[in-house]
Amino acid sequence: MYRETLMATHRVQTEQRAAEAAGAANGQPLIDLAQIKKAYRTPAGDVYALKGIDLKVEQGEFVGIVGKSGAGKSTLVNMVTGIDKPTSGRIHVGTQAVHEMSEDQVAGWRGRNVGVIFQFFQLLPMLTVAENVMLPMDFAGLYKSPKERRERALHLLEQVEIAEHADKLPSAVSGGQRQRVAIARALANDPMFLAADEPTGNLDSKTAEAVFRVFEKLVDEGKTILMVTHDMDLASRVTRTVNLADGELLDDLGRQRLPRGAADA
Repeated sequence: MYRETLMATHRVQTEQRAAEAAGAANGQPLIDLAQIKKAYRTPAGDVYALKGIDLKVEQGEFVGIVGKSGAGKSTLVNMVTGIDKPTSGRIHVGTQAVHEMSEDQVAGWRGRNVGVIFQFFQLLPMLTVAENVMLPMDFAGLYKSPKERRERALHLLEQVEIAEHADKLPSAVSGGQRQRVAIARALANDPMFLAADEPTGNLDSKTAEAVFRVFEKLVDEGKTILMVTHDMDLASRVTRTVNLADGELLDDLGRQRLPRGAADA
C-alpha cells in the first residue's frame, strides 16, 4: 500500500536520480573532487583550510574522514555537499558540476540529492519528530500531499526504529533517538549520498554504537555515506578511511584499522 500510494511521486524523482547518477553507472565515481582548495581571508593574509584535495568516492562506499581538529574535515564535507564553495578546483557529484552552480541552484540540488546529519541534530524544537522528518519533503516538493509526506516519514522512522515516538517533540526523546530522527530526516528525499559531520560526537559510547549500526545497515542497502569522526573504533569499521592533516590528504585506506592517535580530538 505504501509503495502504491507513492508510486507516481517517486517516478519523477527516480527519473531525475537516474540521470544524475548516469556517470556512476558508466563506471565514473559518484563523487569526484579535483584539486579542491579553500582559502579564508584574514588580516594576515589567506589561510588555506584545504590545499588541493583529490578524492573519488564510489557509489555504496562508507568513507570515514579522520584527522586532528583543524585538519579540514568539516570543510571538506561542506565542499561535497555544496554548503560552502571552493576557492578553486572541481566538484562533480553524479553528472552535476557542483562548483559551477549558483547559490540557489546548489540549494535546490542539495535538498533533493544530499542528506546532511549534524553532531547536534539541528531538529526544530517546535515540530514533532514526524514533522521534522517531513520538512525536507516540503522544501523539495517531491511528495505532493500531507498524507504522502506523513506516510513517508513514518516509514523512515520505522527504518531507524523510532516510529513509536513520531508525535513527540524532540525534547521528549533521548539524544540517541534525536540522532535517529536526524538520520530519518536526511533520508527523506532518498538522497544520492549522506554526509554526517561527527554524528556520534555528542553521544555516549553505547548510543554511538547503536547509531553507527544504523549507518552500517544503510550502506548494506546501497547508500553512500561520508562520515567525519574522531572515534577510531568506529573509523576502523568503515569500508574506507581518509586521513587529513593541515588541509592535505595524508592517507586513503581501504578496509584496515588505523593506528591509535591518527584522529585525535
